[in-house]
Amino acid sequence: MMKMKFKNLLILIILIGIVLSSFSATPKRVILFMIDGLHTEAPSKLNMSVFNSLIKEGTYIEKSYMLLPHHTTVGDYSEYNSCSFPNPVLHEGTVFLRPENRYLQEVFSPARQTVFVVNTAAYRSISRGFTTSVMDPSLTDKQVVEQAKNLLKEQDPVFMRVHLQTPGDNGSSLFFSATPDKPYYRDIFGKDSPYVEAVEEADRLLGQFISFLKEQGKWESTVLIVTSDHGQSKIGWHPLFDEDSWTTPLVFVGPGIAKGRVLPYFEHTDLALTIVMLLDCKAPNNDGGSGNAVEAIMQDQDSRQYHPVEYVKTLNQQIKEFNILRARMIIASQTDIYFSNRIAALENENLTPEPFYHQDRITDWYKAGSIEHLTEANEKILQQMRKELDK
Repeated sequence: MMKMKFKNLLILIILIGIVLSSFSATPKRVILFMIDGLHTEAPSKLNMSVFNSLIKEGTYIEKSYMLLPHHTTVGDYSEYNSCSFPNPVLHEGTVFLRPENRYLQEVFSPARQTVFVVNTAAYRSISRGFTTSVMDPSLTDKQVVEQAKNLLKEQDPVFMRVHLQTPGDNGSSLFFSATPDKPYYRDIFGKDSPYVEAVEEADRLLGQFISFLKEQGKWESTVLIVTSDHGQSKIGWHPLFDEDSWTTPLVFVGPGIAKGRVLPYFEHTDLALTIVMLLDCKAPNNDGGSGNAVEAIMQDQDSRQYHPVEYVKTLNQQIKEFNILRARMIIASQTDIYFSNRIAALENENLTPEPFYHQDRITDWYKAGSIEHLTEANEKILQQMRKELDK
């Protein structure tokens, strides 16, 4: 009888341990910490000791792909978006951008608190639904982090985005303003580069922010995601057709997240879906352009089974090639009027049942029904253009 009681007690203790372990692995909050314009090589080339320490503590993706960072002024995109493609795509979790779509923060608000702190007004169109939003261009990156820390003392947000804008701004000013006599002219990693200075400062601030979370007893219940909204060209800024603009590092750290894991590929389209998965909520949108919740970041998942289809990378490459082929056809039309007709036929949908889904048609992408069909339709037109130019 004593043995039976002891055995039952042992089983009860094990079950309680399993329940408590499961509970501790569920985060109370997700914080998205963004270093604007972060180049994929920054962690290896610069003094980013904090970011690199997180790689060992969590799951790392060297190149996460986002939709090319373009802000079209053609069509109605600019009527309801104040920032480039990657930001609304991130918050909507889909490449099918429509005014009626919900944002990630609206999944939680107003029932639960959400916070966005950034030192620019450029993201005002994606601030809808945050219970607290600070968008003050006069703030330094350090002041952004201080604001975030103060809000975490006063509130208990389930989702928070902290965005440091200076690295991206410095990268842009380097391209537009640096003169040939500067050692960092057309080289963001050059000596005395203001971009390097801003990124390394952002990494120090990230360290201070993590220390604050630990001091406040919030670290063990927080999933921290560190990344950027877009990448950075090596000559500065984020030009449309430079692949360095489409990729940025990404790391997940926190309860339930696998440690020391490296994934081969990720799409920023998946961020919203992965965040709601972590917080056990529904996706903000569910359509043919939506991303996926990436379970491979979790410690209880076998990442060897993770073989994602590279939709965003493929789409970006298609858009780049379309613009190059179109430019070649325009040049060819100077000596052969045939190409003028072919370009007009492509633009007027006379050759295919639907148009090429390029960057200026982004608000029509949803008409494709799915991102699979969208990329298939694009490939058919690219094949025609290649064939025409190879004649």
